[in-house]
Amino acid sequence: MTLLSATIRTAPARARAITRPRLVMMRNVGWLCVLAASLLSVLGVVAIGTVPPAPGEPNLALYHIAHLVVGLLAAAAVAVPHYRFAQQASYPLLAVVVGLLIFVLIPWLPEAIVRPRNGARRWINVLVTDMQPSELAKIAWVLALASYLRYRQNYRRLTGLLLPLGLTFIPMALILVEPDLGTAMLFLPTLFAMLVAAGAKLRHLALVMVIGLSLAPAMYPLLKPHQKNRIKAMFAQVIGDDRYHNDIGFQSARAMTLAGAGRWTGVGRDHAAALITYNALPEDHNDMIFAVVTCRWGMLGAMTVWGLFLLLCGGGLVIAAQCKDPFGRLVPVGLATVFFSQMAINTGMAIGVMPITGMTLPFVSAGGSSLVSAWIMVGLLVSIAMRRQRYLAPEAFEFDGCEEA
Repeated sequence: MTLLSATIRTAPARARAITRPRLVMMRNVGWLCVLAASLLSVLGVVAIGTVPPAPGEPNLALYHIAHLVVGLLAAAAVAVPHYRFAQQASYPLLAVVVGLLIFVLIPWLPEAIVRPRNGARRWINVLVTDMQPSELAKIAWVLALASYLRYRQNYRRLTGLLLPLGLTFIPMALILVEPDLGTAMLFLPTLFAMLVAAGAKLRHLALVMVIGLSLAPAMYPLLKPHQKNRIKAMFAQVIGDDRYHNDIGFQSARAMTLAGAGRWTGVGRDHAAALITYNALPEDHNDMIFAVVTCRWGMLGAMTVWGLFLLLCGGGLVIAAQCKDPFGRLVPVGLATVFFSQMAINTGMAIGVMPITGMTLPFVSAGGSSLVSAWIMVGLLVSIAMRRQRYLAPEAFEFDGCEEA
């Protein structure tokens, strides 16, 4: 009888112990990120379907769906194992990605392997699709930087920032040479956010920022002629000068026209398709997909896109705040900053406040590597969110007694 009563008393405790991990999995904030990414992906399919295909062009909406399936499988494959595997593989993964970035720049490679597009060498032909190493570079670099910063205190000194800066400039410089100014622009704000989250001193970061801004004009001569012209076109557009509208500023002018045509609630699918066709917007399914969204659904569609990205990035920051492991805290900060920066740059291009840089809108733009890599990032967020933190684990980034500088 005693044994039976003891079994009955311990049964509820065992049931709670069994169901608790399941409840933790269902309640974790990572599912908010999955929800936001899923809605953005569906929105992308519908927006791409609004764009009339060119003669002989495949159905890009189906192409997007096919890569979405691959992205979901990749996200699941990343989310299921413990996120510590990513920390262990971070440096080898970054080395592989840097090798791929160098590979695409080799000039004598046949076009069947690396096919230049609009003068840029960014894609490797993998038979069924093209793979863009710079998309993987964002993920590998965030993982490697988080792995370096997780138990370090030397970046609390000004000289200690040199190695994180060097780790950043290697992939960033290779991506700039491709050239891919848009992707390269994501690295510095992400580095700044991760250093702040890791505990770097704000006065040191402010000094580095001031030095960087003072040296920025010296980098202008290194830009390609078309990149300089796009910057000129943007400034001319801001002051109301339309002399570039039929030249280098054509894409930006057409995007602004279509975005403004949507007004508050949009013009609907058929009218939007007609406007897109007759305005001849370049890269309407890709870099300029936000103009398509605002044309079809108006300001309401734009606010939906921004709101979903805020939900995604906010979920990432909550995951970081709930995690006591330094690596598990830094990775969501880096990934959320990448998402937000990329969204801000892409939507800024469509409304004329940023220069055209060839930047996709994550989950929404048609692009195989961009969509798959974005879902891999979501998988990492879910992997971190679903791991229960130890109750007695120490707080991350304690710097008592750290040397002042």
